[in-house]
Amino acid sequence: MEIINQMELRFLSLPENEAFARVAVSAFAVQLNPTLDVLADIKTAVSEAVTNAIVHGYEKETGIIEITSVLHADGLLEVSVSDTGKGIEDVDRAMQPFFTTQPEKERSGMGFSVMQTFMDGVAVDSVPGRGTTVRMKKRLREK
Repeated sequence: MEIINQMELRFLSLPENEAFARVAVSAFAVQLNPTLDVLADIKTAVSEAVTNAIVHGYEKETGIIEITSVLHADGLLEVSVSDTGKGIEDVDRAMQPFFTTQPEKERSGMGFSVMQTFMDGVAVDSVPGRGTTVRMKKRLREK
């Protein structure tokens, strides 16, 4: 697949940066002229991935979140959200709807389900103690 553009962001895992991340990725995607609904889907999925990194990856620590976005000539957007936080012990279990490691904080456990609903593909790579990368794909226009 031919890459027509790519961007990388690095920012602190502060809650205030979640909005920045979702707007930056959606602004990057605009160059392929997606619908407003598609942009809303991207914003929602990026928000969930960044929030997971802040809340679960780093918990009370502050670390770096990296986002890479790639636009392909065939209209595909790829977005990776990575942290070097605590990682996920059991990715398959974590991706189950309503699973949460923080029920006392009234977390719904729907972050990965939301990402899967709004994107065309979601994959999670994680190593306990080393971090997590969430890779998402969204078709912005037909080939």
